[in-house]
Amino acid sequence: MLVLGIESSCDETGVALYDTADGGVLQAHALHSQVRMHEDYGGVVPELASRDHIRRLVPLFRRVLAESGRARHEIDAVAYTQGPGLAGALLVGAAFAEALATALDVPSVAIHHLEGHLLSPLLAHPPPSFPFVALLVSGGHSQLMRVGGVGDYVLLGETLDDAAGEAFDKTAKLLGLGYPGGPALAALAERGRPGRIRLPRPMLRSDDLDFSFSGLKTAVVTRVRELATLDDQQRADIACAFQEAIVEVLVSKALRAVELSGLRRLVVAGGVGANRHLRCCLDAAAAAAGVAVFYPALEFCTDNGAMIALAGALRLQAGLNGRTPGAFAVRPRWPLTE
Repeated sequence: MLVLGIESSCDETGVALYDTADGGVLQAHALHSQVRMHEDYGGVVPELASRDHIRRLVPLFRRVLAESGRARHEIDAVAYTQGPGLAGALLVGAAFAEALATALDVPSVAIHHLEGHLLSPLLAHPPPSFPFVALLVSGGHSQLMRVGGVGDYVLLGETLDDAAGEAFDKTAKLLGLGYPGGPALAALAERGRPGRIRLPRPMLRSDDLDFSFSGLKTAVVTRVRELATLDDQQRADIACAFQEAIVEVLVSKALRAVELSGLRRLVVAGGVGANRHLRCCLDAAAAAAGVAVFYPALEFCTDNGAMIALAGALRLQAGLNGRTPGAFAVRPRWPLTE
C-alpha cells in the first residue's frame, strides 16, 4: 500500500510517499520551510503561511513522485494533518489531500499532528516496539504519553503553561536572538560556561509528571535586569543555564514516567528532541537506568510529511480512520487524547 502524506499545520510544507511493502519503506519526501519568510516578523504570520502552502504543495508533490519513481495512479491512500495547527494552513493541506483522494478514488486519512510526531521514531532502524513512553517536546507541546499502539494514547503529564520549545523561543527573544529562537539559543549555549549561573528547575520535585516553564522564563528576565550590561559571554552563560534547567527537568520527568509505567522503552519526538544537549543527557541517564531510548532522525524531528504518511499507513493497516473522500473539516485545537 502506497500512502501519500501531506503536512501543512504551521510554517513547513511537507510531502512524502510511504510504502508498507517489505516492512515499510519511505519512498521519498520533500520539505519546504518558511523560516526566511517569517523571520522579519519575529514569528509566524498565519495568512502568509497559508498562501505559501498553496504555492508549494503541487511542486513538492511532483518532486516526490519524480524522486520515488512512482506514478500518481499508484497511490492507494492520502493522509493529511487535520489538526492541531493554524486553521488556514490546515485547510490548504486538507483541501489538496481530499481533492486528490477524490480524483484518484482512494481513501483519505485525517491525522492528528501530534500522533505523527509520536510515531515518527518508527521510521528509524531499528524502530521501537509497542508499548513505550513518549516524551513529546515541541514549540507548542510538552507531554508525556503512554503509547500502547496506534490510536492507543494515555496522557501521563503535560505542561501547565509554556511548552519547552515556546520557553526556548521566548528566552531567545529576551537575549536578542533571531527567529526561530530555539536553535539559536542552543547554539549560543554551547559557548556558555556551565555552572556560572543557576536558574530554578520548576516542578522538578513535584509528585506528578507535569511541567511548568513560565517561571524559568521569568527567572531569566530577572537575571537580565540585574545586569548593568549584557555582553556576549553573559548572554551565552544565561543561555547555557537556561538550557541546563530545561534539560534537567525533561530528563528527570521522562525517566520517572518510564519507571512508573513499568516499561523500559522511551521515545523522544518533536522539534526540541533534536537538541543535542537533551539527547546527550538523556542517553547517559537512560543508560544508567537500563532504559532504551529511541529518536527520529533529525530531519524528522520538525514537522514533515513522512511522519504523516507513516501515521496514515499504520492507521489504515489497523483498520482505523479510513474515510470516504469528499467532506472534510480541520481541527485547529484538538487534544490527542480525543
